[in-house]
Amino acid sequence: MKFIYFTHSLASCWNHGNAHFLRGVLRELAHRGHAVIAYEPRGAWSLENLLKDHGEAGLDAYRSLYPELSSTVFDPDLDLEEVLADADVVIVHEWSDPWLVAAIGKVRRQGGRFRLLFHDTHHRAVSDPNAIRQFDLNGYDGVLAFGEALAEVYRRWGWGERVHVWHEAADTRLFHPPAQETERKGVVWIGNWGDDERGVELESFLFRPAQTVGLPLDIYGVRYPEDALETLARYGVTYRGWLPNARAPEVFARHLATVHVPRRFYVDILPGIPTIRVFEALACGIPLISAPWSDSEGLFSPGTDYLVAQDEVQMERHMKAVLNDPNLRSALIENGLKAIQSRHSCAHRADQLLVILANHGASTPMEIPA
Repeated sequence: MKFIYFTHSLASCWNHGNAHFLRGVLRELAHRGHAVIAYEPRGAWSLENLLKDHGEAGLDAYRSLYPELSSTVFDPDLDLEEVLADADVVIVHEWSDPWLVAAIGKVRRQGGRFRLLFHDTHHRAVSDPNAIRQFDLNGYDGVLAFGEALAEVYRRWGWGERVHVWHEAADTRLFHPPAQETERKGVVWIGNWGDDERGVELESFLFRPAQTVGLPLDIYGVRYPEDALETLARYGVTYRGWLPNARAPEVFARHLATVHVPRRFYVDILPGIPTIRVFEALACGIPLISAPWSDSEGLFSPGTDYLVAQDEVQMERHMKAVLNDPNLRSALIENGLKAIQSRHSCAHRADQLLVILANHGASTPMEIPA
């Protein structure tokens, strides 16, 4: 089949976590013989910021480690009817402009022979529902939601069985344990400061415990304001700036452990949706310790695949245990890897997507939605 995916950016992962999963799924589909084309708008702020900070060299890791992938940059005058004429499947991401979402739906309603899905991987449906309700999804066959709690929002909005839970996953072609182990030291956290949605939690479950235990802490990410950088310095944290996601496996391989500190929306309102870093870390064979988070969908086995700290004191205990107990580290690595390899790779998600599409009639003559 021919897949067309409209994304904010495939080339840039600068504060754009969806690029991680998208790259893995599209590559998996391409390796299975499907035609895959990604479109991203000219002037995408993620790519603009990456180029501003790092120049063209900032794209080197993506280009070298994802040689199968490329994207087409488009302007608002894109001829959608021509672009979509021979598509079998079109997926539009929730970071797309409302005009584009509506225009693609219109092409589908007026005779497009493709299946059309809307892909939502953000908390805005609950944190800013008007931002999502502004999208005209008339003509869309279904919604892909990256967690059950988010899917339930769409069901309340009338999508019923046409909304599908499609979790993110690890691209195991890239995210896997190192071929040869080298010395590991300290803790690493890869994440963006963002809009201070977890500043207090980072202090309680990462900065202070690591300092108390005496574990060196490296942090990678962007959008750290001056006061955040001052906080890092106060705790003796080494801030290393932006990390191309394609290089994350190399960074994980140099550290003893990593930590999951979810944003508050994914703790309080959208439980059951881990950050993609959970999938990627476990796939790389690094022990993971999580701040409080409810795995309400049973994606993993808490306490077996990773450790959970309910408070700062317990986080300190877990860090000490991971530091001093090689058998614990080995068990966490083994169990985490099994979880990914058995059910949470991009290959698994590609399988699921193909089943969803078959249920929507993608392999049969298509009917145009009313």
